[in-house]
Amino acid sequence: MNPFSNRVRRPASSGGIPDIILILFVINGLVFVGQNLYPEFFNYYFALWPLNSFRVDFEPWQLVTYGFMHGNLMHIFFNMLMLWMFGRELEILMGPRRFLTYYMTCVIGAGLVQLIVVTMQGTGDPTVGASGGVFGILLAFGMAFPNRMILLLIPPIPMKAKYLVILAGGMELYFGVSGARPGIASFAHLGGMLFGFLLLQYWRKNARR
Repeated sequence: MNPFSNRVRRPASSGGIPDIILILFVINGLVFVGQNLYPEFFNYYFALWPLNSFRVDFEPWQLVTYGFMHGNLMHIFFNMLMLWMFGRELEILMGPRRFLTYYMTCVIGAGLVQLIVVTMQGTGDPTVGASGGVFGILLAFGMAFPNRMILLLIPPIPMKAKYLVILAGGMELYFGVSGARPGIASFAHLGGMLFGFLLLQYWRKNARR
């Protein structure tokens, strides 16, 4: 059964940008401008703060708003690039409503996992970035088009999508457990993939019924 759509539809491609991805581009861009104009305000209210932070209280809406904030220009550029690369065909395949539901589930799920991890670690730093949602999109792309060849940017090696998902998940697990990449929310990336997988399995079971 197809977990990506209520109806089994042939994936299509488009030269333009689908509606939801375009809206996400605009929101992320506007928030990034706001962050640079009023950094203290945006970080205080909209970044994802740990439960045990002594500086700022955690608020439930931060599980959503953190996913539209970014640390710098390269951070937002690569996240939006990956969202377009892997999300464009998914939105066409899923439809706008289901695609948005999937993406936001990954963002919120990634935030929940990150919130648990940083609270247990006792760190007081906030989390920002759409990477949890983007990693969830990567997982769905690999499941929808497992044999699609992807050319990596660094290094420029062609690889099937299913192997790219496995490689990305394995690397994030290693970085998260080892702490070899401090300042990067590896567990949020894994959380986005986990919640995305669970949602796809839920849709698959419903489709069978």
